[in-house]
Amino acid sequence: MNPSLNQSVELADEPICEPRCTIPAEQTEQLQSQLLDPLKAQRMAEFFSLLGDANRLRILSLLAEKELCVGDLAAAVDMSESAVSHQLRTLKSIRLVSYRKQGRHVFYRLQDHHVFNLYQAVAEHLDET
Repeated sequence: MNPSLNQSVELADEPICEPRCTIPAEQTEQLQSQLLDPLKAQRMAEFFSLLGDANRLRILSLLAEKELCVGDLAAAVDMSESAVSHQLRTLKSIRLVSYRKQGRHVFYRLQDHHVFNLYQAVAEHLDET
């Protein structure tokens, strides 16, 4: 588990608010040192907004299983090859997928294990009861 995630969980376990919601300056400074940088927060927001498309997520779900060409992806998600190519361009722009050429065919796959882990973690979270 990510150490910074452990720290935020520990903070959540111990309430820091006093009756009037005032905390010592040192705790405020500690919280501010853990605060996400505004530029990184903006980039992350843009990243997640591009993931907010059901068709892109359906394509990612297939690529989480195996490398596929545009034609196979299009057939599986019941979309035109043009529409799938458009979605793949978007996914490439945020570095979620990569491709390799083999002759006249282009095969797409998840960029790396981070993308697979992100996909898997969200899917598992939503399956929790």
